[in-house]
Amino acid sequence: MTRQIRDLMSPGAAAVEPMTTVARAARVMREQDVGEVLVAYDCDLFGVLTDRDIALRTVAEGRDPEATTVGSVCTRPPVVTLTPEDTTDRAIDLMRRYAVRRLPVVEHGGCPVGVVSLGDLAATEDPHSALADISRAAPNH
Repeated sequence: MTRQIRDLMSPGAAAVEPMTTVARAARVMREQDVGEVLVAYDCDLFGVLTDRDIALRTVAEGRDPEATTVGSVCTRPPVVTLTPEDTTDRAIDLMRRYAVRRLPVVEHGGCPVGVVSLGDLAATEDPHSALADISRAAPNH
């Protein structure tokens, strides 16, 4: 059943500015129980920082999380995004094509308004799947 992204996205995604330290971004992730934060300045999506980015691009490289900015380690454009009007079919296609588990949702002007995850899609497309069960038990992002 194809639906619009606005019907299943997590609105108000966690966001930090590019000059925020990685340590502060990690605390935001912990406080909001998410695995990614959008890196934005005003309504401009600068990039996406995931828990994996922190592990591989900061910790594994020996960088100091208190001194390293998220802008220097986040995934930068082209960041694959959706709009609230996009469909679940488009989200699934983009996740497959780019091998990502989460996609930022932006308004037409580029302002971030939410995130949709693989778990969100699994729960919507096949609520009885094992992935849907896992996504209900774990954080969405």
